[in-house]
Amino acid sequence: MGLPRLDLCYSCSKVHDMMAKLIDEYFARHLGLSEEEAIRLHSEYYKNYGLAIEGLVRYHQIDPLEYNAQVDDALPLEGVIKPNPQLRKMLEDIDTSKVRLWLLTNAYVNHARRVVKLLGIEDLFEGLTYCNYSEVPFLCKPQPAMYAKAMREAGVERPEDCYFVDDSYANCVASQELGWTTAHLVEEGVPVPETQAARYQIRTLEELRTIYSQFFKSPR
Repeated sequence: MGLPRLDLCYSCSKVHDMMAKLIDEYFARHLGLSEEEAIRLHSEYYKNYGLAIEGLVRYHQIDPLEYNAQVDDALPLEGVIKPNPQLRKMLEDIDTSKVRLWLLTNAYVNHARRVVKLLGIEDLFEGLTYCNYSEVPFLCKPQPAMYAKAMREAGVERPEDCYFVDDSYANCVASQELGWTTAHLVEEGVPVPETQAARYQIRTLEELRTIYSQFFKSPR
């Protein structure tokens, strides 16, 4: 069966805002929409499918790899994301003889690897499950099949052996329903949801030391 797996999602509000702007511009440019309509359709597709690109491929025959080149790969991440010693220290404090570190993302592989490299933590993860834009139709969170894909790729058989952290409400609801132990990251400045998405709700990743204390070498 192997070791339990801890899935981590890293969130950066500035990157999110930059990406949203590029996605809106892509919608407007390629679909001939006004700025207002582009924002509305972007929001609708994200809400319905978990990724804006899913709606673009489904209804507008957009090339997902071209989209990735003009949106994710076009983000000037080097000016925003810097090495994060505190995050690295927290991850290094996890006892990998008890749990395996695995990344699960809706981004394409290029973007995922770029982010963890800039954060200075790319060497700490055993593997990566990503949204494969080269395979249409593709899987993404919160589709149950995406979580099943992550389990297969990580070699984990039982949902109860999966420990998950994500900043998306929908992603956390889905993982919790599948039997994963889930922590919803609600960053400072983000409104706290009226109904908690999962078993745990945290404001910072450092709180994982408390809620998943069994996997840390020391509490601090």
